[in-house]
Amino acid sequence: MKSLAELKAIRDKAQAELNMRRENPNAARVMVGMATCGIAAGARPVLNAFVEEIAKRGLKDITVTQTGCIGICQYEPVVEIEIPGEEKVTYVKMTPEKAIKVVNDHLVNHNVVTDFTIGAIEK
Repeated sequence: MKSLAELKAIRDKAQAELNMRRENPNAARVMVGMATCGIAAGARPVLNAFVEEIAKRGLKDITVTQTGCIGICQYEPVVEIEIPGEEKVTYVKMTPEKAIKVVNDHLVNHNVVTDFTIGAIEK
């Protein structure tokens, strides 16, 4: 860091990521299962991918949080998305690359990525 402007940019980026994790009752919620099984399966890079992609796109009214065990350990990493007025969607066996696609297709364009859902896995 060589200047006060660089320090301000770092602070602003961190503040934006922190705001994304605050609860807003009208916001879409992205909940990443971060219990031991989820972390072992790679949930932390998935969580980071959601936070980074949402921030990169400047999306508002989306809260990214972590949650404990969702109860389907064999499908970890698991991500649940709740959008007000829509059904909750459970994505399974997530990767950072899949997270980026979910942001684009589901959160931006409101098209569920059915290939990544628990329903597609159980067929």
